[in-house]
Amino acid sequence: MAIPKEAAALVAKINKEHGEGAVVSGSDMVLGKRYPTGSLGLDIILSGGWPGNQWVEVIGKESNGKTAIVLKTIAENQRLDPDFTTLWIAAEHYDADQAEALGVDNSRVIVVPTQEMEFAYETILSFAESKSIDCAVLDSYPALIPGEEANKAMDESVMAVGARLTGKFFRKAGAATKRALDGSERPFLGIIINQYRDQIGGFSPHGTPQTTPGGNAKNYFFYTRVQVKRDEFIDEKNPAGGKVRVGQKIKIQTIKHKAGPPGQIATISFYFRDAPTSGFKRGDYDIADELVTYGQVYGLIQRAGAYYKIGDQKWGPGREKLAEVLRENREFRQELHEATLSAAAEPDALREDEADE
Repeated sequence: MAIPKEAAALVAKINKEHGEGAVVSGSDMVLGKRYPTGSLGLDIILSGGWPGNQWVEVIGKESNGKTAIVLKTIAENQRLDPDFTTLWIAAEHYDADQAEALGVDNSRVIVVPTQEMEFAYETILSFAESKSIDCAVLDSYPALIPGEEANKAMDESVMAVGARLTGKFFRKAGAATKRALDGSERPFLGIIINQYRDQIGGFSPHGTPQTTPGGNAKNYFFYTRVQVKRDEFIDEKNPAGGKVRVGQKIKIQTIKHKAGPPGQIATISFYFRDAPTSGFKRGDYDIADELVTYGQVYGLIQRAGAYYKIGDQKWGPGREKLAEVLRENREFRQELHEATLSAAAEPDALREDEADE
């Protein structure tokens, strides 16, 4: 049913005064681009990947995998798009060797090493307004220092300056990252990496209450917020005796997600060094293991005892047999990956939390 002609006339008038596209019909708005993460499970809980033309926050404690998750996202999008360009605000540092090990083409990453908060925010806004980049990453917020604080002596206190500047940045970022609603302009993804801090004076029935620095205003601007937490380490037998630590299982939970339900969890096996026994290289995800898990969750893989079936084909005994085939056959892996994402996107799809119950 079309909108009333009086409303249509008002839409035309506003668009004439403020520019075409100032007001549009909801039916004319295209679904925003999704940026894949390189992990099937993470893509699923994010409703297909990170949301385009939005800001997201990646939160966690030190050495739990926050930066690795973001670098793997960049690597995956570079693989799919030869023009994919990233602005990286290195408030801490940018480890080019680590980025390369995780699959990133460093020649397509613009690095700005700075801890100056105002300069960092202005640089992001300038690049976003230019529409010359696809992604901006701030790693990480707690390392930034506002000018007012930098100019104070160590014994002089400064309260909430960073939070106020961050709120102002996000209010200005709306215009800088605005793109045509019909999808005709290059989309943009903004990622801010943050860390937990103990919330002084707060209360939690589950131990020490935690918060993220930057104030509360920023939380309303984020389209998606995820928590990254190490679940357990991955060890392998050392030929010389004992065990060697080769990776970790990273558990990611959506704290806020406007495109889907919050509280969804994905677990990724990430290898931070070469694993000779299993054959994984530094920077690898165990994508095949994720495929076996989610293939069963969404009914694409049937399990019969120790054997696993897809259609008329059967592998086993043990899930590792199917995982090995998926690791060796890239075309088969890609087909199952796409089929699983499609199945997960169905309105009545079984969610992971439901599968765990």
